Amino acid sequence: MQGVRSGLAKAAKDRGLEYRVALADNDPVKMIEQVKAFHGSKIGGLVAAPVDPASLSRSLQDIIWAGSYVGTVVPPPATSLLNAPQYLTGKTLGDAAAAYIKDKLRGKANVVLLTHDSLEFLAPRFVAMRDSLREIPDVTVVADISPVTVNKEGGFATMSTILLANPDIHVVLGADTVVLGALAAVRAAGKARPDQFFGGIDGEPEAVAELKKGGSPYKISVSLASPVFGYAMGQHAADWLEGKSIPQAMDVLPRALTIATIAQYERDLADPGAVYADPARRAVYLKMYGNICYDTRARYVNFPWSSEPN
Repeated sequence: MQGVRSGLAKAAKDRGLEYRVALADNDPVKMIEQVKAFHGSKIGGLVAAPVDPASLSRSLQDIIWAGSYVGTVVPPPATSLLNAPQYLTGKTLGDAAAAYIKDKLRGKANVVLLTHDSLEFLAPRFVAMRDSLREIPDVTVVADISPVTVNKEGGFATMSTILLANPDIHVVLGADTVVLGALAAVRAAGKARPDQFFGGIDGEPEAVAELKKGGSPYKISVSLASPVFGYAMGQHAADWLEGKSIPQAMDVLPRALTIATIAQYERDLADPGAVYADPARRAVYLKMYGNICYDTRARYVNFPWSSEPN
């Protein structure tokens, strides 16, 4: 979400729009109150990453019905919804971990999966990771668990408990935020080693910083290029306010970030406006579907959309 914030801010500046941020701190009630306050202020456009999609749904619909742009990161409802091919995203990470286990760990590893299976929209990521690891006979998944909170604190607490029963961990996979917390727990326990494979999804700045460290267990982050898709959503909001047609849905395509691939990626993220303006560069990160405008706003996305087959 730090990357989304960066991209939105740049798009708003480029289009001459005021931009504000409200942090819900993983509190669904607080998020509902914030969205209602924005509705009351007659906001022109809103981008949300719902903490609890079901409870936030009606408040977002109220803004849509009022005629404003609503973009969401994964769950509906939305004027224009952003998602990723979730199985492919998880497979990109799972396949990288499987290759590392085969090549560097002689096919044997204790693995921790830090999941978000309770969020149906993200569950395919973890199905894919399990599928990738299932092909290796000597892989033992010692924990397959969803942290209570999807942040560093949740990852730290969950990993600290896992280490009490399983101190020798080789591979940890999940979202960047929770995996970074797990890495902090492993380091606090004195169990971190350069030959471990920690990998996450989202391309968070702290994860990218870990990738650059010599000897860090953090080996990969599967980026969803959040500044680029944040910039695109900001542009779509501005187009909507000008009465133009915008995509109804947008895929953000996964990219595996390693020490070998990070330089070009960082150049792109430093200037998401240039990426968005160049169709060839934009197509590396984004794929857009359908169209909607103010006059057809009743056709907003109100179902769990994915470009992947069920």
